[in-house]
Amino acid sequence: MSGNRVVVVGGGYAGIVVARELDDVADVTLVEPKSEFVHATAALRAAVDVAWEPNVFLSYDHLLTNGRVVHDRARRITPRSVHLTSTDVLEADHVVIATGTSYPFPAKFIESEGWVARARLGRLREALATSSHALLVGAGPVGLELAGELHHAYPDMKITIVEQAERILPSPELMEPLRESLRTQLEDAGVRFVLGARLGYLPPVDVGIHQPFVVETTTGEKIEADIWFRAYGNRAESDALDGTLAAVRRGDGSIRVDGHLRVAGHGTVWAIGDVADVKESKRAQHAIAHARVVAENLRSVLAGGEPTVLYRPEPEIVVIPLGPEGGASQVMKRDGSRTVLDAHETSRIKGQDLMVAPLKELLGLE
Repeated sequence: MSGNRVVVVGGGYAGIVVARELDDVADVTLVEPKSEFVHATAALRAAVDVAWEPNVFLSYDHLLTNGRVVHDRARRITPRSVHLTSTDVLEADHVVIATGTSYPFPAKFIESEGWVARARLGRLREALATSSHALLVGAGPVGLELAGELHHAYPDMKITIVEQAERILPSPELMEPLRESLRTQLEDAGVRFVLGARLGYLPPVDVGIHQPFVVETTTGEKIEADIWFRAYGNRAESDALDGTLAAVRRGDGSIRVDGHLRVAGHGTVWAIGDVADVKESKRAQHAIAHARVVAENLRSVLAGGEPTVLYRPEPEIVVIPLGPEGGASQVMKRDGSRTVLDAHETSRIKGQDLMVAPLKELLGLE
């Protein structure tokens, strides 16, 4: 397949889809440091329930029929090559950057080996079993979802959420009825909110470790807890971009793309998923949609044509489960208006299965 070498950097939701969809028309190499796919959507459930762990760590073995998966980290990405930490260099006719974003544990993992990540989750569950008061810093979607999982698994645990904004879910795109529903459900479960305040200093212990501590907010309120989690700090993973590619990074690390999801000024480089600077929320479904657009465009380019498909951001859908039975969602109706769905509908959409079945199908495990 001369001229058809496609190197996909990042084996998350976007990376696996574009690699799989190009497997029959290109010489595909997927570069991913993790030994197993990590289904981040289910990670918070697995943090409190060991039965969910097999749904978080999934094999790459059946993803590609013709291409290959290289478990290594890209230390340098240029328009025509990907340099690995092993010192190997992968020459490419097209590079697809799908490196995603980093986020604090347990929503995401820094460990490359699946068994190490599993061991850390196991230690977390042991710590939770002996903890009586959890402090969560950040009242965005992850913080609220984690609070719901903690309450469902440990109904007697005290939970305090500190948020520097004056309201939960501070994003202006979100509707007030969504905030009201989620806050009411959590407060009815005994969760306490401390809003409009920062922590004056972080706890003197790592996240997910059982150890009693006292912290104080900038408004002078003291909080005693024995385990804590950081639910903020999403960061685009684009440090490996080199030369002219580095020049298209924005201040937040995201990569500028055109309507076809090509990296600005680079006809053979594409960026998809959370690392692309598309104005929409960072969700698995959006990353998958990016991947399908780029796969179709690359099929056309590899056949000698031009990109044919423009990416149009999908209507915003915010689905926040609070355990398997609670939560609320904001969706777009056919007439373009927004509405909020209740806990029952949220559970039906995501809360019960956390999108495990469609993901296994993408990975060739179904």
